[in-house]
Amino acid sequence: MAKKTSDKRKQQQRQATIQIIIVAGILVCLNILAARFHKGLDLTKEKRFTLSNATKRLLKNLDETVVVEVYLKGKFPAGFQRLSEATRERLQSFREYSGNHLVYRFVDPFEGLDEIDKGKMTEQLYKKGVEPMALNVKGKQNSSEQIIFPYALIRYKGKETAVKLLENRFGMMPLEVLNYSESLLEYKLATAIHQLEFPVKPTIGYIVGHGEAFGMHTYDMMHVLGQHYEVDTVYLPEEYHLSEKKYSAIIINKPTEPFDEKDKFKIDQYIMRGGKVLWAIDQLNTPVDTLQRTGQFITTEYGLNLDDQLFKYGVRINYNLIEDAQQCNPIPLITGTLSNGQPQIELRPWTFLPFFTPISKHPIVHNMDAIMGRFVNSIDTIANANTTKTILLEASNYSRTPSSPVRVSLSMLRFDPDLRLYNKPQNKSIAAAVLVEGTFNSLYQNRIAPTFLHTLKDSLKIPFKGATDSINSMIVLSDGDFFMNGISERTGPQEMGYWEYTGSLFSNKNFLLNCLEYLTDPNSLLEARSKDLRLRLLDPKRAQDERTKWQFVNVGVPIALILVFASAYMFFRKRKYETPLQKK
Repeated sequence: MAKKTSDKRKQQQRQATIQIIIVAGILVCLNILAARFHKGLDLTKEKRFTLSNATKRLLKNLDETVVVEVYLKGKFPAGFQRLSEATRERLQSFREYSGNHLVYRFVDPFEGLDEIDKGKMTEQLYKKGVEPMALNVKGKQNSSEQIIFPYALIRYKGKETAVKLLENRFGMMPLEVLNYSESLLEYKLATAIHQLEFPVKPTIGYIVGHGEAFGMHTYDMMHVLGQHYEVDTVYLPEEYHLSEKKYSAIIINKPTEPFDEKDKFKIDQYIMRGGKVLWAIDQLNTPVDTLQRTGQFITTEYGLNLDDQLFKYGVRINYNLIEDAQQCNPIPLITGTLSNGQPQIELRPWTFLPFFTPISKHPIVHNMDAIMGRFVNSIDTIANANTTKTILLEASNYSRTPSSPVRVSLSMLRFDPDLRLYNKPQNKSIAAAVLVEGTFNSLYQNRIAPTFLHTLKDSLKIPFKGATDSINSMIVLSDGDFFMNGISERTGPQEMGYWEYTGSLFSNKNFLLNCLEYLTDPNSLLEARSKDLRLRLLDPKRAQDERTKWQFVNVGVPIALILVFASAYMFFRKRKYETPLQKK
């Protein structure tokens, strides 16, 4: 009896050993397969961990290895640790979809360096576009300053580019800034790889010949465009044809002189052949120099002769000015004299200088900071079954649009805006930027003499087109100052979107680049920009009141479950292996 029991136990031990070996083997195989074929399930509402289709296509088509160095290694405050981990997660996703054509590492550029070498390293990184950031770290007794580099350096096909991981956004709290930066990680990293993947830059035609803005006030615009595109200045009156094959897009920026029919025809036919246009138009002359000299001016019309053409494409830029009492920049006003004889200066909101906080979910402006304008007209959209219009920028609910002629006077600054007068109609947008997409019809359809049509076809080999063959797009802005920069007497040209009286830097530069990227790049990665990561913060009062309850739930309940499971396991195991003699 005892021998049978012993043999039975040995057999059970052998079976248990075999089972353990089989389970261990299965776990090893599963780990190998998981490392090679990784799949995840994203249960977040905003699809936080899911890459956009455009990013997936980019990564799957990589033919060389992308090397990424991230300078976020070390001891940082919790927020920066979170940004570092979010970057690691995003790069890991990139690596999986690239077929291991992407490698990354996190480095501390100051590790093991003395103060002299740290200075040299900072200079080397700065030349590569990696700028240091001073961070105040609060300790238990005092605070100290820590230099960090919230950047990634991406190398691909013998070229490299720096990517800034930490963004700023107007009016955001620090935690919101970090969340905003995390939401842009995919777009920024993918865009950098895309730019290195396709080194040939599209060509942009900057139209001149009608008093368009050009010179020192467009210095930053030209500098920014030159970093991403080949920019060609086009004197339109001397061109007989605008080639859509040569120019991926053209910019018409703040003309002040009328367009004749010849030049309008050239633009029209460029559009009919698939060319893209970024219009930035001022309908009214608002002489700032007169305002500075006399304290007032009355608007006059430029008479650009573009109304019929824009109307044909589906928009109308009105002869008015947007006044926004809720979202506007301030300017200094002398309000009195101090005891020492110096003038007393206050910053007062100037309703004619609105800024626009995008509320559209379109990728061009989604997740973008405010864009600054100056003396902006409003835009109406025209119903057309062949085109769709997307409002990219619009004024706040406390706005109005006085029609020309508008008297603009600095004396208005002495009184606070009466919000009752800024009564924008409900459910109606006062638009300042509109994207128009669809099939366009020519302004000159059935209006051209047959002899001219024959000349076009036979002599110039450019047959007239009465409509676009496929979906085309254009962006219309009702402010020629969106892409203008100020000039400082001390430092020269400033950045576009910079308001010197408050030191605020608006997102005019990003807005320009996003508009052109959408128009010129059919493989645009702007889809990745539309991802919106929401902060789900705890209610601090409720967290404090229910602290003990949730501590028990998170700590006590798991322990209790383990004890219940262990007790049940021991009970059934004892019942299974006890001998018949023990039962008696």
